[in-house]
Amino acid sequence: MLSFHQVVADDFTAVNQRIINQLHSDVPLVEDIGHHLIAAGGKRLRPLIVLLSARALGYSGHKHVDLAVIIEFIHTATLLHDDVVDTSDLRRGRPTANAQWGNAPSVLVGDFLYSRAFQMMVALGDINVMSVLSNTTNMIAEGEVQQLVNAKDPAVTEDSYFSVIRKKTAILFDSACEAAALVSGATQTQQAALSAYGLAVGTAFQLVDDALDYHGDAETLGKNVGDDLAEGKPTLPLIYAMRKGSRAQSELIANAIRAGDASQLEAIVDIVEQSGAMDYTLDCARQQVETALAQLQQLPNNNYTQAMADLANFALERSH
Repeated sequence: MLSFHQVVADDFTAVNQRIINQLHSDVPLVEDIGHHLIAAGGKRLRPLIVLLSARALGYSGHKHVDLAVIIEFIHTATLLHDDVVDTSDLRRGRPTANAQWGNAPSVLVGDFLYSRAFQMMVALGDINVMSVLSNTTNMIAEGEVQQLVNAKDPAVTEDSYFSVIRKKTAILFDSACEAAALVSGATQTQQAALSAYGLAVGTAFQLVDDALDYHGDAETLGKNVGDDLAEGKPTLPLIYAMRKGSRAQSELIANAIRAGDASQLEAIVDIVEQSGAMDYTLDCARQQVETALAQLQQLPNNNYTQAMADLANFALERSH
């Protein structure tokens, strides 16, 4: 357990138990796939950010636990759907659900998790929370479609790339913080600060994730290195490398994106490093972390906000 988990360890235990309870279904396959995903673990940063945000504001009730589960179910549903769309076979060091059970069960259990999340939202009885999270799920879906359109297109711009990662990844961090602020009775200033913190942390997280696809190793990452290239995803390291590299280097990368071909991964990694694309991507992530840390000045200074600062720094410094 990382240090920023420890300050909400009891809350996390409650979240894990609630997840198990809410995965109950009369259809055994739903529970099998659900428990496969939960058992795989992961950093659980999205539910964590809910717990930390609520506690940072002095919240002492229990709604933040259900809210954390809702956020985790939405995220897990997107993973199930993502892995089918991307034909991924490895996540968190284990076979993906679609690799083990097939595409159709994965999509349908993803739908189950979405619908269970909305059942739990209704039970919370907060229309403002429902508004935030329903808009978020819609935006995530839009980001997924935009990423699909961008696939195998080496002409994708940096602005288009950032639009996708904000919709597909950062928005759920944003709404996790904003919803926690709502159940905690935060001021408008605190709510805006938490929302901006979440958006910046989520953006930094995805930037580093995209950098690690050309800089990490499969065992540490828990997924195959070069997956983005094999899927023809024009992420920031490639966009920058094509902009700064020689014509031959740019064409090599462009052809790999068009074909969704990772056979030249080693050569492309070298170009990414030589062009400064890795440094540029991590510098962008560093700027996002600085933005996130600045937002914490609007919140009470306590162990929870310190943990949120540690979490922001982890988003930049992580190797997995």
